[in-house]
Amino acid sequence: MWLLRLLAVLTVLTVAGGVVLFLFTRDTRYLQFSWRLFRYSLVVALLVFALMIIERVAVIPV
Repeated sequence: MWLLRLLAVLTVLTVAGGVVLFLFTRDTRYLQFSWRLFRYSLVVALLVFALMIIERVAVIPV
């Protein structure tokens, strides 16, 4: 779980850094990179949450 939290913090910092670089340089590559990273991280987060919910709900016979 600590690894997921670390990755989430690093992702937020990277997206924020890309937006700040865009504001300083007005180069749209940084904004496109930040948006792409945000979308992919959102998909991964939703998948992790879905797996956590399935783990709670599903009863798997052993």
